[in-house]
Amino acid sequence: MITATTHELQSQCASLLTRVRAGEEILITESGQPIARLVPEKAAEPKLVNWADSPALTRDRTGERMLTGQESLDIIHQAAGKW
Repeated sequence: MITATTHELQSQCASLLTRVRAGEEILITESGQPIARLVPEKAAEPKLVNWADSPALTRDRTGERMLTGQESLDIIHQAAGKW
């Protein structure tokens, strides 16, 4: 951890924030006494997806025809390389 005075914080704010973005912590002092600490923000936790609530799973499929294995295979081959 590095130390910076309040004067250095005012005059070198951009460069100090660059160091914080790179993962460093900076202790801010005033008259030799610590008053604040700049720390990198933690990355947001990825949201969990509840696939059971997906519209594709909850839609009413009564009356829909099931694809045959060959029809499914044809669709997969047509889509190959497009993703």
